[in-house]
Amino acid sequence: MLFVLSFFFGIKAQVILPYKNPSLPVEVRVADLLKRMTPEEKFRQLFMIAHDGPFDSEKYQHGIFGLEMNASMIGESGKEQMMNYTNVTSKMNRINEMNRIQGYLVNHTRLGIPAIFFGEALHGVVGADDVAFPQSIALAASFDTSLMRRVATAIAKDALQLGMRQVLSPVINIASDVRWGRVEETYGEDPFLTSEMAVAFVKAFESRGIITTPKHFVANVGDGGRDSYPIHMDQNYMEAVFLKPFKQAIQRGGARSIMSSYNSVNGKACSMNSELLNHLLKKEWGFKGFVISDAGAVGGANVLHNTSANYPMSGKVAIENGLDVIFQTSISHDTLFNPYFLKGAVNPIAIDAAVARVLRAKFELGLFEHPFVSVPSVESKQAEQALALEAAIKSAVLLKNKNKVLPFPKNNQSIAVIGQDAVECRLGGYSGSGYQKISYLDGLKNRFPNERIQYEEGVKRNPKNFQLIASQYLKCGANQKGLLVKYYDNIELKGEPVRSKIEDQLDFHYTFYGPEAVQREHFSLSCEGYIHIPETGIYKIGLEGNDGYQFIVDNKLLIDRWDKVSFHQDFVSLRLNKDDSIKVNIRFKESAGNAQLKLIWDYQCIKDETNAMQEALTLAARSDRIIYCAGIEEGEFNDRSHLSLSGRQEEMILRLSRLRKPLIVVLTGGSAIRMDKWIDSVDAVLEMWYPGEQGGNALAKLVSGDAAPTGRLPISFPMNEGQLPLSYLHEPTGRGDDYMDGTGLPLFPFGYGLSYTSFNYSELKVSESDSTILVSFVLSNTGEKCLATPQVYLSLLDEPSSNGTVHPVLQLAAFSKVELENTSNQLVRMLINKNTFIKGVSTESKIHYKLFVGNSSRDLQLVYDKKY
Repeated sequence: MLFVLSFFFGIKAQVILPYKNPSLPVEVRVADLLKRMTPEEKFRQLFMIAHDGPFDSEKYQHGIFGLEMNASMIGESGKEQMMNYTNVTSKMNRINEMNRIQGYLVNHTRLGIPAIFFGEALHGVVGADDVAFPQSIALAASFDTSLMRRVATAIAKDALQLGMRQVLSPVINIASDVRWGRVEETYGEDPFLTSEMAVAFVKAFESRGIITTPKHFVANVGDGGRDSYPIHMDQNYMEAVFLKPFKQAIQRGGARSIMSSYNSVNGKACSMNSELLNHLLKKEWGFKGFVISDAGAVGGANVLHNTSANYPMSGKVAIENGLDVIFQTSISHDTLFNPYFLKGAVNPIAIDAAVARVLRAKFELGLFEHPFVSVPSVESKQAEQALALEAAIKSAVLLKNKNKVLPFPKNNQSIAVIGQDAVECRLGGYSGSGYQKISYLDGLKNRFPNERIQYEEGVKRNPKNFQLIASQYLKCGANQKGLLVKYYDNIELKGEPVRSKIEDQLDFHYTFYGPEAVQREHFSLSCEGYIHIPETGIYKIGLEGNDGYQFIVDNKLLIDRWDKVSFHQDFVSLRLNKDDSIKVNIRFKESAGNAQLKLIWDYQCIKDETNAMQEALTLAARSDRIIYCAGIEEGEFNDRSHLSLSGRQEEMILRLSRLRKPLIVVLTGGSAIRMDKWIDSVDAVLEMWYPGEQGGNALAKLVSGDAAPTGRLPISFPMNEGQLPLSYLHEPTGRGDDYMDGTGLPLFPFGYGLSYTSFNYSELKVSESDSTILVSFVLSNTGEKCLATPQVYLSLLDEPSSNGTVHPVLQLAAFSKVELENTSNQLVRMLINKNTFIKGVSTESKIHYKLFVGNSSRDLQLVYDKKY
């Protein structure tokens, strides 16, 4: 009898719970696990975070959706949106930490549900020691989906070695306004080009077991080119332009996750917009994956959009309206949202549907069977570096080449390389540290070892005339750094402060919320302390921000801008001695929201660049040729109101041009640049974008003629800001395109780019089936071997049952990369999916359209007119 019982219990001990049985269908496993979960465990599967500190197992005892490693929040509150990626550890440290966390979740939580480790991989893994490829806008400029697939495949391989099973990429918003700071992260202004690049990127990751998260759903650049501004547009336009890349990424690419955007669309916040998330995305498109919020967006619903009374209500409304996972910047934010989940205040059907989507993804990834990250073998990065170099070369766009100044002659001429960007090797937003960065200067020196290449910085790209007064110069007590700030819940500084805090420095920038414990649009503060003077001299000290401030020094009111009007910088000049301590008192009030205030000075800032400019001019004067490396700065939450080169860069270009030497301007940045003041004075302009870590070698090959530029503009470059927003993809006007004082045309149009040769087009033929249009033509190369980028555009003039609906004047319908030998001809065929552009028609339909073939949206050499 004892033997029988032992045998019975031994068999029972080996029974595998259904959700842990990999031989069962995923849906069966999901259903079994879901019914075993407590409300807290369900909530935790709908909560993703940045791993913002040492792992505290007690905080994870109920599990977690997943974590982003090497990321931490900037700030402390639950409404924080920005992440910090500067604390990058080695691969092994990162993998060990991930396995330690996963080990706890799998082996020590009640149900053993593994986490998804996720991260950013826009143009390379954001981490240490992985190759940084050209930024997204540069990859789009290649007009080469095959290249995009190879680059994405390389990034996916790096991500998988780091244990990433989800990437918060790609950004497939349409860059509808080049003032937007995040244009660099996109694939440009055209929905077709964006869709093709997105599908190539997404497929490369999803086919390797990494979930992609195309973002931001949807249309998060608004009036004035401002990030996450509210959007109001009709459904037809939304579907034709802004929604198309997302639909393609899901249905053709296989994306299993989507990130909602911060903004509202037609009066509803995107993170809790049932029409977008439940009806369109999940029901109409049949999306089976999960939707995550942008960082801090759900809490932002009550502090930014005013749609919820508190954080728990925001979480409830978001989940019930189609969001699946709340993305926050800290594990400590769980208590902001979970009360309603634990009390049963959130619709249980909505919760279970969201949890099921998450669990389905985890089962599909095989995380229950293989939760841990294997230690990667050490591999050479040479192949990836070669690919990064190829991508940088193919992404570069030659905008001007007067008298064929490029490529440089082979003789031994001296080259002056000038500009801050020549030595920095900037990678762009959402970048890792790179593996082996090659600056422009180093690349040129590597390529021209026998030529005299010399460098001068010249002027700064973004000179700092003033900067924040850092904490080491501020004190509010004998041994206390910083300033004492008292906050009041009124604008008169009356009564007792509702909060007092020592701030390291005075740097406030609130959008539509305010400091803790005060009303966001109606508060005041006083700031007291001392500024320690490090050196004897004349200092400019003052305030920058919204009006409604006073600056008192040693009990004297020196700056008084108490009336609320606008934004200003105000300074006082003071002669001060080393080790002086001046007493300061700052008063500030905000009565309408969007508060900004900084305490700044000119200590250790650039006061005069004249000498540096003269040194650069002297070098250029004794050189045979000049390469000036100019650049812009933009990025997330850094939209631009002006598109000109910052600082004194334009002046530098004009003064260099007066030397009458061949002058090449190399541009670094992620968006359009205004050039009207200087472009006629230079010989060549080469747009390098953010070319990745091999940008220096790419530039050297391009200027030497070892490679030829083949990139094309994925965005229109305007003449000036008054034309914005400006896109080739617009509907016909009721009158004209131009202005009284200028043209409506861009400086450089979408699709534009020069080569070291030229191309001719002939013998256009078009044939149709019910679903496709086959376009063929002969492409001729007039010069040396080169890659051409032929483009086909469609203009739909009429369609059945249009009911007066207008269509874009022109829209990109096909593009290709064609390699042509010296002075050769080649027959090119391109296939257009008719349903992408013309809905519900066949070869028998009465439809009128035109097809155009050429080098850009303005250089159209062949036309086919299909009339009924």
